[in-house]
Amino acid sequence: MSGHSKWATIKRKKGKADAERGKIFTRHIKEITIAAREGGGDPDGNPRLRTAIAAAKASNMPADNIKRAIMKGTGELPGVTYESITYEGYGPGGVAIYLEALTDNKNRCVGEVRHALSKYGGNLGANGCVAWMFEKQGLITIELDAVDEDTLMEVAMEAGAEDIKSDSGSYEVITQPADIDAVRSAIEAKNIPMISAEVTMIPKDTVTLNKESQASSMLKLYEMLEELDDVQKIYANFDIPEELLEKLA
Repeated sequence: MSGHSKWATIKRKKGKADAERGKIFTRHIKEITIAAREGGGDPDGNPRLRTAIAAAKASNMPADNIKRAIMKGTGELPGVTYESITYEGYGPGGVAIYLEALTDNKNRCVGEVRHALSKYGGNLGANGCVAWMFEKQGLITIELDAVDEDTLMEVAMEAGAEDIKSDSGSYEVITQPADIDAVRSAIEAKNIPMISAEVTMIPKDTVTLNKESQASSMLKLYEMLEELDDVQKIYANFDIPEELLEKLA
C-alpha cells in the first residue's frame, strides 16, 4: 500500500485547494445529509453521522453548514434527495477500483463513471467484482510531528486500535469500523491533532504499476473520478514505485 499512501499524501495537499473551492464541503454536506436521513439527526445515536460530522469539522466546515445538512437529512429543511450507490471496475494494469457515490441522478452518475474509466483504459464491472479485494476498516491519519510514536501507540491501542503504521509523512491508525469513534475520542482527549478519521476500504493486495504509461493513466483516471460531483470516495489497489511517482507528480 506504500505507493497508494504516497499518492494519498499528494491528494491531501491537493485537497486543501479543493476545500477552498467548496468541493470538499459539498461532499461533506451530501454525506451528512444522507447519514441523517438514514439514521436520524442525533450523532450520539448515529455512528455514520458522527463520523461524517467529525470529517466535516476536520475540513473546517462551519457549524451552520453542518446543522443545515442535518436538517435537510431529517426533513426539517427542504433539500435534494440523494441515493447511495457503489460502482466497481478496473483501471490500467488491472487495478481494482471501488467507488462510493451519492447522487440525485443515477443515469448521469453511471454515465460519467463509465466515461472516465473507458477514457483511461479501464472498464466498469458488475457489483461484487472487486469488493472482495478490499477490507472495510477505520483509518485515522496523523502528521508525524504531531506526536511521538510511543505516546500514540499507548493511547490508540488502549482505546481499541488494531495497528499503527508510519509512511509518507504520517501515522495511520487502523481500527475496526465499530471502534473508530472510541479511538478518535481517545486521541482527541490527548489534544493530538488529526488529519482525517474515516471508515475506509483498504486493499488486501496491491497491483504495482511499473510502466510510466500505466501509472500516468491511473493517476489521471483517479483525478478525473475525483472531479465528478457525485463521487464521494475512491478506493484503488494500485502501487507506484516512489521514483516513478515523484517523476509523474
